[in-house]
Amino acid sequence: MTTHLHHGDLPDGLDLGPQVAIDSETMGLRLGRDPLCVVQLSAGDGHAHVVQLRRPDYDAPNLKRLLTDPTVLKLFHFGRFDIAMFALHLGVTTAPVYCTKIASKLARTYTDRHGLKDVTRELLGVDLSKAQQSSDWGADSLSADQVAYAASDVLHLHQLKARLDQMLVREGRMDYARACFEFLPWRARLDVAGWEDVDVFAHS
Repeated sequence: MTTHLHHGDLPDGLDLGPQVAIDSETMGLRLGRDPLCVVQLSAGDGHAHVVQLRRPDYDAPNLKRLLTDPTVLKLFHFGRFDIAMFALHLGVTTAPVYCTKIASKLARTYTDRHGLKDVTRELLGVDLSKAQQSSDWGADSLSADQVAYAASDVLHLHQLKARLDQMLVREGRMDYARACFEFLPWRARLDVAGWEDVDVFAHS
């Protein structure tokens, strides 16, 4: 594995291919309170790119261009949060997208364990470390452990997508998944607009 740490933005001319795994690190999990600090990406080739964003201006034109590129499928695990953070802090609507957590919930109905660590362990036999999950991502300098942790969250999403796609097709649920993925950027926009804790489809 090779990890590249970039400050402020992705480098000019970087081509990550037609499918890019993406994750983010923030100072917490509350929209509007906690800032976006780090975005990590991988083309699924064993290399990861970790971008430490400049706050509060978030001037990252290459990253924004990638997030909105209609020819590049962005792979997430629980993309709803990342996409909302990108909308709030980068001012972009991320699309098209694929979420391995949604895919897991639709395909792996025999379990309620859909966290990235659980899904990766079962489907790929890889045990991810979550030791740096709760750490200071707003620090001026990231530690080597933080960078390695950020990279690990995106290195396996391409393989997970392939396995989950097989299961979705087998169970006849791929159409459900695609519809959910298409709606996901709108669900994130509802979160940003104040409906984060409201199920708009519920009766009450």
